[in-house]
Amino acid sequence: MAAPQDFKSLQDGVQKSLVSTVKYANRIAAEDLGFQRTVNPDAAEQLDEKSARLLDLTARLLQSAARACGVTTPALDDAEDIDLNWQGVVDVVDSVLEKADTALDEYTGLIKRKEPPLDASSKPKRTKPTGKVIRNANVGKPQILFEVQPDNFPTGPWKPIITKKPHATVPLKDSLVTFIDEDGSTQYKHPYEPEILQGTYPDSVFKVADPIPWQPTETTTAKWVDTYEDVLEMLKDLKRADEIAIDLEHHDFRTYTGLVSLMQISTRQQDWIVDTLQPWRHKLEVLNEVFADPSIVKVFHGAYMDMIWLQRDLGLYVNGLFDTYFACQQLGYSGRSLAFLLSKFADFDADKQYQLADWRIRPIPEEMLYYARSDTHYLLHIYDQVRNDLVSSSNRSVPEQDLISRALEKSRELSLSRHVHSGYNEETGEGSRGWYNYVLKHSHLAYDAAQFTLFKTIWKWRDDTARKEDESPNFVLGTNHLADVCRASPPDAKALHSLMPLTAPMARSRIDEIWVRVLEASHNPGLSLLQFFASIAPDAATRNALPKPSRDFTKLPEIGGSITYRSLSRSRLFGDIAISSRWDGSQDVDEGLKIEVPFPWQRFVASVQEGAEVDDETSPVELEAPPPAPPALVEEDEEFTLKRGTKRKSDSTLDEDSETSEESDSGEDEEGDKQMELAPMPADGIIDIDEQPKKQSKAAKKQAALEIKQKRGARRALKAQRQAEKEQKKMAAEKTYNAVPFDYSSAASVMHAKRDGTAAMASRPAKPQKVFDPYSKTGDDPLKDTPVWGLGRGCDNAARNYPRNNDTINDKEAKSESIYKLRFLDEDRQRETLFEPAAFISGASLLSLMET
Repeated sequence: MAAPQDFKSLQDGVQKSLVSTVKYANRIAAEDLGFQRTVNPDAAEQLDEKSARLLDLTARLLQSAARACGVTTPALDDAEDIDLNWQGVVDVVDSVLEKADTALDEYTGLIKRKEPPLDASSKPKRTKPTGKVIRNANVGKPQILFEVQPDNFPTGPWKPIITKKPHATVPLKDSLVTFIDEDGSTQYKHPYEPEILQGTYPDSVFKVADPIPWQPTETTTAKWVDTYEDVLEMLKDLKRADEIAIDLEHHDFRTYTGLVSLMQISTRQQDWIVDTLQPWRHKLEVLNEVFADPSIVKVFHGAYMDMIWLQRDLGLYVNGLFDTYFACQQLGYSGRSLAFLLSKFADFDADKQYQLADWRIRPIPEEMLYYARSDTHYLLHIYDQVRNDLVSSSNRSVPEQDLISRALEKSRELSLSRHVHSGYNEETGEGSRGWYNYVLKHSHLAYDAAQFTLFKTIWKWRDDTARKEDESPNFVLGTNHLADVCRASPPDAKALHSLMPLTAPMARSRIDEIWVRVLEASHNPGLSLLQFFASIAPDAATRNALPKPSRDFTKLPEIGGSITYRSLSRSRLFGDIAISSRWDGSQDVDEGLKIEVPFPWQRFVASVQEGAEVDDETSPVELEAPPPAPPALVEEDEEFTLKRGTKRKSDSTLDEDSETSEESDSGEDEEGDKQMELAPMPADGIIDIDEQPKKQSKAAKKQAALEIKQKRGARRALKAQRQAEKEQKKMAAEKTYNAVPFDYSSAASVMHAKRDGTAAMASRPAKPQKVFDPYSKTGDDPLKDTPVWGLGRGCDNAARNYPRNNDTINDKEAKSESIYKLRFLDEDRQRETLFEPAAFISGASLLSLMET
């Protein structure tokens, strides 16, 4: 399209072709294609071939147009998909037409042409999301092929594997010497300790300079180093650098000691990824020519474990370390992780899901390589930024404000870290592989002696098996699973096997071996978990756990012994202020209670034992008072209970008839209480317990007994009179009742009751009908008890036969049973008619039946 007329001619040609194509398509559609397919198989084959070609061209055109417009392409697998996804086809065509319209307007100058986007090459590439990260790959163990095999059963201290010492001020022979550490064990010194302590950082570290931007990841690539020749070539470029960034990827699940699986190194111009799982990995100590050179700054982030791993696996030592973690710490950044620094200074979102990936995989996936490269690719630019912040915020004349020097000093101390053999003390459980930290954190387990012995036994077996098979202890058997097994205390090997998780095949296949050790340990069980903590309390359990003033005399009590509560000579909260003016002091107590917390009543007990009078104003407790003489034995008073009782029954009362009612007994008690004479209260308010109440005269006792006897006789006579009246009424009712045989001939018809009983109905007086008043209110009616009509005839019969208050004890039981039946009948009627209980009989009515 060099000129407008060329575009015009192209437009006319395209339009002519489209018109002819549409005409032919319409003519073909007007024919009976189904008939043509049937009579001519060749026509059917040609139609299918042309349809498939047109469908493929249409799908490719839609994909190209959708890609240019940034829309989704509909899937067109067959002709029917065109009808199903027609809206998607329309969206693509509309987008193409809109974009073409916009382009024409820009070309003709109707609208201003959009500015081209800025060069995004300086922006870091975003990480690619992956569906799954491989945590524990099922690959062969690379350590089997190492020329220098790892030693899982060491017999002495770990000796550095370094064979040469570049940039040395002290020869290697004089550097490999042993010493006694703070735990009393023999260890080798750090080979570069003199050089690190005497070394100085380059002057560029203490100056503010413009940060150097990183190289675009799109235009540069990381070199993969997997041969020794590539290592030597890389070493040449590293020697020419002023700063290098280093990071490691580690694996420790399928090996006992751990493996450095990858090492990333970056300069300002190039990135390298070194394969550290090669059989000749020990030859990488040649990199000490750069790593031990104090003139080259080695930038790490969080290099605590990196220093250990480098010297353990590769024999590398770092002199001139700059850890950006300590820079974040001194500057007080809100975050201190590498991901925070990448986001802050490089606008890069690190995908940390690969941090726990299995880096033994070969070949390494592209996404994992990109993650590994990004850890060091931007690190030197981050170093420039944090170094400038440290220098700008530092006052070199004031040590407390010299932030750059403090960050470098912490980095220097970190580079002096030493590797030691991993192990633990079987008795105390202390060590990098020990169980002490676990039981201290999970002390709530509260193992008894048998459980704790089982725990230590299986822990020892797990560690031995992991060393033998070169696996991590967690691969052999997880720690939490181990604790659950010991808590269950399996009685036999079969139960132990059922408790082992399916994720521990190595432990499940060695149940017999574990059970043999368990049986041997069960013959000599040791301490429980609580007894273990109590036995080591002065040295381990209370170390740094209490304030300094309390560490000297704080000690856990012995199991089963007495517990004493001790206090400081001066209160840390109240000082010398007395807690109470009444209890601000007390007398000296026994030597066994010295420097214990005295209770308020303690001085009274001491005073009584010494036979002295108690005085409110006593001298304060003396913590170092000499032990007093043993107190004389004092005869203790007998315990007694002072209460108000009833008058003692006379002999005449005891001779009365024993068959009396409960009402008579209660009446007797009331009469006795009234007649009891109490001694007057003394003026001083103190009752003399030794004094006996005054004896009443015999005449008064006889008079009281006679009155009680008369009342009982009157009650018996009244009861007998009521019983006789009841019998007479019953006999009279039996005499008046005459049984008459039922006459069926004169009985009213059941089927035609209305027709036959019209006269009888007419003879009955008409019931007054209550007029309904819609303006009345239910609340205006007076309170009344609910009638028992709703209970039906069965309840009426029960009410008729209801016993009264003058019945005997057996009749009272029948009364209770009748009330019980009434209540159940009430509930049954309630369920049948769906009325509330009050519609039949209320609780008040039932209570009134018992009282009437």
